[in-house]
Amino acid sequence: MKRAHANGLLLVAALIWGTAFVAQQTGMRDVGPFVFTGSRFLFGAVIVAPLAFWELRRLGRRGVFMDLRDLLASAVLGGVLFLGAALQQIGIMSTTVSNAGFLTALYVPLVPIAGALLLRERSHWSVWPTSLGCLAGTYLLGGGSLSALSVGDLWVIASALFWAAHVMLVGRVAARKGASVTVAMLQFVVVGVLGVAVGLAVEDVSVGALERALPSIAYAGILSVGVGFTLQVVAQRHTPAADAAILLSCETLFAALAGHLALGETMTPAQMSGGGLIFACVLAVQILPLWRAQRRLAASAG
Repeated sequence: MKRAHANGLLLVAALIWGTAFVAQQTGMRDVGPFVFTGSRFLFGAVIVAPLAFWELRRLGRRGVFMDLRDLLASAVLGGVLFLGAALQQIGIMSTTVSNAGFLTALYVPLVPIAGALLLRERSHWSVWPTSLGCLAGTYLLGGGSLSALSVGDLWVIASALFWAAHVMLVGRVAARKGASVTVAMLQFVVVGVLGVAVGLAVEDVSVGALERALPSIAYAGILSVGVGFTLQVVAQRHTPAADAAILLSCETLFAALAGHLALGETMTPAQMSGGGLIFACVLAVQILPLWRAQRRLAASAG
């Protein structure tokens, strides 16, 4: 696959993920956040399942098999993913799609911060100024006051903590046997089962409501979870990490655009400045370390 084609697939994945925020909001006109979350991830698990089974057969031919420890690790990973997805879904009920997109992106700088503070990992210097920039961006998204952030904004910010924890864990779990797609499918199943179970226990669910919400659930599940994930896995094998970071970060911009076009959402100049600042900081914290590594490689090669 050519680099340009891979970049195109990543941009499509970002478009799907950004526009899925609209489906996540409209779908909850008929069902609650837990049923919506569980249903969408079960759809995603079905889409990813054929790739996971192919991966397991390939690994089996090399004598590599998933054991109980792998299954338990995937279950824990699914639990963390469930918390991130459910909290985000609860937040989307009472905030705008634009704010949800930008605030979810806060998980990007949270990952190296947590690595530095909790795991004693060395972080690039850009982590600290970009984190302050994200805080300033959040302040502006609240209209110039953190106290003006809605309850939904706070739920989405809380979900970013679990998205960050998930990013920190998923690489370690998937690397144990090199079964990234299988681990993804297993965690999707866990999220789906937990979401539906909690939803049936605490939410009012009817067949009619599920039928009305089905288009939104299918879009957020089949396209966002299933197709989006698959495009990312395929494309990132054929494009530089810097390209991938830029293109996937466009998810936040697509969310804001989709919120405006589909739902008529508007942002004040302060909110647009805040969203732009968060987007810029998210890009910087991913790309600056990559450029530094590339310069070192070039220097050593010279």
